[in-house]
Amino acid sequence: MNKSLKWKILLLAFIAFFSATSIIPSFTPNVPDWWKKYFAPEGLRLGLDLQGGMHLVLRVNLEKAVENSLDFAAQDLKDALIEKRISVVKIKSPDQNKVIFTLPNTSVLQTVRDMTEGDFPNLDIEIQAEEGTFPRIIMGLTEDRVEFIKKNAVNQSLEIIRNRIDQFGVAEPVIVRQGKDEIVIQLPGVKDPDRALGLIGQTAQLEFKMVDEDNKGLDLNGIISQAILAGQWNRGESREKLNNAVRNQLPQNTELYFESVTDNQTGLKTDTPLLILDQVMMSGDMVKDAQVRVGGTFNEPYVTLDLTGRGGKIFGQVTEKNVNKRFAIILDDNVKSAPVIREKILGGSAQISGNFNYEDATDLAIVLRIGALPAPVEIIQNLTVGASLGQDSINKGLAAGLLGTVMVLVFMIVYYRLSGIIANFALMLNVMLLFAGLAFMNATLTLPGIAGIILSIGMAVDSNVLIFERMREEFALGKSVKSGVEGGYQKAFWTIVDSQVTTLITALALFLFGTGPIKGFAVTLSFGVTFNLFTTLFGTKLVYDFMHSRKALKPIKFMQFLSKPNIDFMSVRKVTFAISGVLVLIGLFSFVQILRGQANLGVDFAGGSMLQYKAEKQFNLDDARSALKRYNLGDVELQQVVDDNQLIVKLKKSEAVVSNLSHQVTEALNTEMSDYHFILESQSEIGSSISEVLRDKALEAIFISLFGVIVYLALRFDLSFGIAAAIATFHDVIVVLGICYLMNIEITLLIVTALLTLAGYSLNDSVVVFDRIRENLRRDSSKGEGFISIINKSINQIISRTIVTSLTTALVILAIFILGGVVIHDFSLALLLGVLVGTYSSIFIASPVLYLWASKKAGARAA
Repeated sequence: MNKSLKWKILLLAFIAFFSATSIIPSFTPNVPDWWKKYFAPEGLRLGLDLQGGMHLVLRVNLEKAVENSLDFAAQDLKDALIEKRISVVKIKSPDQNKVIFTLPNTSVLQTVRDMTEGDFPNLDIEIQAEEGTFPRIIMGLTEDRVEFIKKNAVNQSLEIIRNRIDQFGVAEPVIVRQGKDEIVIQLPGVKDPDRALGLIGQTAQLEFKMVDEDNKGLDLNGIISQAILAGQWNRGESREKLNNAVRNQLPQNTELYFESVTDNQTGLKTDTPLLILDQVMMSGDMVKDAQVRVGGTFNEPYVTLDLTGRGGKIFGQVTEKNVNKRFAIILDDNVKSAPVIREKILGGSAQISGNFNYEDATDLAIVLRIGALPAPVEIIQNLTVGASLGQDSINKGLAAGLLGTVMVLVFMIVYYRLSGIIANFALMLNVMLLFAGLAFMNATLTLPGIAGIILSIGMAVDSNVLIFERMREEFALGKSVKSGVEGGYQKAFWTIVDSQVTTLITALALFLFGTGPIKGFAVTLSFGVTFNLFTTLFGTKLVYDFMHSRKALKPIKFMQFLSKPNIDFMSVRKVTFAISGVLVLIGLFSFVQILRGQANLGVDFAGGSMLQYKAEKQFNLDDARSALKRYNLGDVELQQVVDDNQLIVKLKKSEAVVSNLSHQVTEALNTEMSDYHFILESQSEIGSSISEVLRDKALEAIFISLFGVIVYLALRFDLSFGIAAAIATFHDVIVVLGICYLMNIEITLLIVTALLTLAGYSLNDSVVVFDRIRENLRRDSSKGEGFISIINKSINQIISRTIVTSLTTALVILAIFILGGVVIHDFSLALLLGVLVGTYSSIFIASPVLYLWASKKAGARAA
């Protein structure tokens, strides 16, 4: 054994050992601290679909942030004028970016001008004094201030939400800014999604206002009932809409609010209307600290407030002037409590008692202590997965992976014998390197990521098959075992590189333009393809070299499906073009229908909610349909997974923000079908605003990947090869899309992932065919052999490889289809269709298109 070979063996052994030690902490926590420090600091992280948790996308209302800042600035100006004994009245402004105050007379104008010139630099103030009208102050924020608020509102919201979550106690949360006005939040393993959602989304705009005691005799319930009867307002709609409807029946400068009161004995919750004065006496920025206490008559939790110096002073003045009046404490437009002021309160402390349970009081204290969000946040995407469903996904993913891997390993041993064993060694090393790479990158493993691993195993087989089939050809020429092996690796090298690079281009497009789960798929597929180049071209070759050095390399024999085939594939090109033409037309029609929203679009693209429930025992789908119909939830689609007692509920709604319908659906099922005990395992709620973004990104990924492949193949081969490969790939994607449309398969992000994976697979097949055509053109065209003959010969030479690759890839995908679970059922079905269509197109579409392109060029040159 020469020295070079020894060093290669030591390198391979070291890499295998290091990879194994790196992934051990990911599967067992019982390893020393130094192990984690030097081998894998973090280990593998499980995605939310595998361990349970929440994925939220929030949108910060920047316009509201500007409006809030303007209101606070206007209040400061009003307070300053009152201190100068100048009374002002706020009137309605036609421009929401302006506030208008009327002054009592023109004698105060100079005082107002002197006061506003230097004290309010962030306000753009205009004073108007027209004869016959009251003087007016028209104010708005300066352009610089508006830009500053919009720029910092998202960052400020992000930090406030981060602090709230830290105090909530979620391990390893992910909170990042996305785009101009969005925040992405991932909370792995969260046990109480509803509580987390309430804590995150609560704006915490705290205001203290006086209850109108001068109009106690006003029948507020009667006024509200009249508005309901007139169809002007319904319970559950916004308070602002109610006040607009009854404005003429309310005293000036007052508004209707609701106080929620819970009966301590019955637990019954009622909303009591209160008439409250507009003027804000105090705001949340005067709160210095907030803590939970327990006490009172019923030993209930309440929240104590420590006020700032200015807040304590104002609180003392307010309580002194309003003894025996009710003081409303309003949080996010809801009256938390409205106690009666018994005496002047000094010391800068107050308390909020509002029939809380301890968790509600704790959450309220957190948001008050951390501070208010500068603007409301809207939930435009909510993906929640229960821990039990996550474990179920892991079990199904492992089962699918094990079955797919075993089927491939057995096939390789049976078909390629000793070489199959060597290839299996490379596959195992490939998987180990893949997991090690994920661990070192601190990447997140998702369910689509597991599918990517399984698929990369199937595609990695192709590299070994290419080498083995080249070896077969070398042995058929009478070469020795050593020469045949060397020739096989040498002639397959660039074919393998080209096929892997085209797949990597597709994976890169997925990663750049996909969402979280699709990114996980792209990462694992990229790792699998990259490490496959090492394990196949270096690892397996090293085994053969080692065996040769030990004189253990005996004549190599393989099985063969077809022996020296001689099929005239090009003779049926007109028939296959006609068939493909019809299928492409169907696909294009389907694509147009999808863009028009007339297809079976999933909530990813249509917007709405998808809820997955598990029942304790088998149920009847018609009963579930009847139960939900009685609750008037709109257009509801139901799907039953009989073996797992699962129910999937889809409510497609084109709304900008999510509707949070899970509570209504859960209540309907467990009220009408209480014996089955439905438990919500996961929910996916997507607003139409983000669904449009997801659709656009999916289209971008497809076109960018096709463009990248054309450029690569044009550089490596010829522009005609790139165009032909792109046409064949476009054909495959459109045809499979059309079949999915005809089968009424729901078009989701996972289906888009399948289509992009299909693009990579199709390109891989086309590149292998084109590589052989190019090789034969160089060798045989000088002998006068025609282009059609060369294409036929090339396809016949690689047909055995095509069958083996398609079979092994189909075996892996079949395992996902059978055992992967309902989540990736349609995904794996689309991939199976893709393997069939991709194999067909590489033979009957890509090569004939290449011939037509070459014939056209030749005709043009002759002319």
